[in-house]
Amino acid sequence: MKNFFYIVYLTVLPAVAMAQTENAAIRAGNKLYHQGQFDKALPEYQKAIEQNPKNAVARYNLANARYRTTKYDEAQKSFDEVIENTTENSYKEKSYYNKGVALSKQQKLLESIEAWKNALKLDPKDEDARFNLQKALTELKKQSQPKEQKQQQQKQQQKQKQQNKLDKKKIEQYLKSLEQKEQEVQRKIQQNRSRSVTQPEKDW
Repeated sequence: MKNFFYIVYLTVLPAVAMAQTENAAIRAGNKLYHQGQFDKALPEYQKAIEQNPKNAVARYNLANARYRTTKYDEAQKSFDEVIENTTENSYKEKSYYNKGVALSKQQKLLESIEAWKNALKLDPKDEDARFNLQKALTELKKQSQPKEQKQQQQKQQQKQKQQNKLDKKKIEQYLKSLEQKEQEVQRKIQQNRSRSVTQPEKDW
């Protein structure tokens, strides 16, 4: 799996007027993030979002911090919020990509494939998204093959059981036939003995 996108700095933002408190909160969050204090970075980003709910940077960095705290489900929802609340394709594309990574961590393969497809629609040149998508599709194929093989095995086993039942039935019929023949032979022997006993002796 390719690397997760890192947080966005204020220096790479488009020239948009932002309140001083937003800037300060995001800078504080970024500092804590790079120190590995992701839990402490979360409230800083949330503070910036409270100041400006449309702040894509704060939302995006919040989602990344949630991912780093292994709260993958929350991170996924946060990336969805970025996608819904921004008109900037760069943030949408990165959020789709990271959402795919968060989903793969939750073993949600089909959903992660969909997320990476969306990322590539926005940026067909994103080689990381393409790499992850290809890897996920290969994994999906691997998972579906054993399922098909298992179904085939089950069919084979059922067929074998039916065959065994038929074989057992044939054996029973054969044994019954042998038993009947033996009984018939015994009856004939009994009849012959009966005749020999009742037959009168020859008068010389």
